[in-house]
Amino acid sequence: MNIQLTEPKLKATKYIEECIFERESIRKYNDKEIEIEKISQILWAGQGKKGFKRYTRTVPSAGATYPLELRVILKNKGLFRFDIERNTLEMEIEGKICEELARASWKQLFICDSPFIIIICADFSRTTKRYGDRGIRYVFMEVGHCAQNIHLEAVALNLVSVPIGAFKDKKIKEILQLPENIDPLYIIPIGYPK
Repeated sequence: MNIQLTEPKLKATKYIEECIFERESIRKYNDKEIEIEKISQILWAGQGKKGFKRYTRTVPSAGATYPLELRVILKNKGLFRFDIERNTLEMEIEGKICEELARASWKQLFICDSPFIIIICADFSRTTKRYGDRGIRYVFMEVGHCAQNIHLEAVALNLVSVPIGAFKDKKIKEILQLPENIDPLYIIPIGYPK
């Protein structure tokens, strides 16, 4: 099952300053499912294409190496990979995997209350091939840019989120069945506030 995403809207109902001011880490979510338009908008903000150029995205990337990939868990549906070129969510694992993810995140069980979870992953080799070991630093900088865009876009859409970096890397990689070259770096549960 693949999901076609909607095109991004380029006009917001909140100023960026409001989003910065309102952003906070929230761990309690309403049961309400998030609309596909909002999911689409958040994924675009985090790692979407801009304009007509092949290598232009919403976050800066050292040498346009673009090492990041987004995985998405939709509650009760499964794990998807965000295909930037097609603007789709591509099914990778069907069914519930959230409980395993939460346990591997040092038992932060509130993660499973969220209807929408983004896992920011990276292929470090895309950047280190060009910049050597210094490329590792550039990848971590890019993860920060991506995550901030996601958190601020969530606020703009009247949603809440929380950054999670505490997890067992190898276990998360195993749960998500990530390829050898892809590593999980950041988990972001998103939902309507409770």
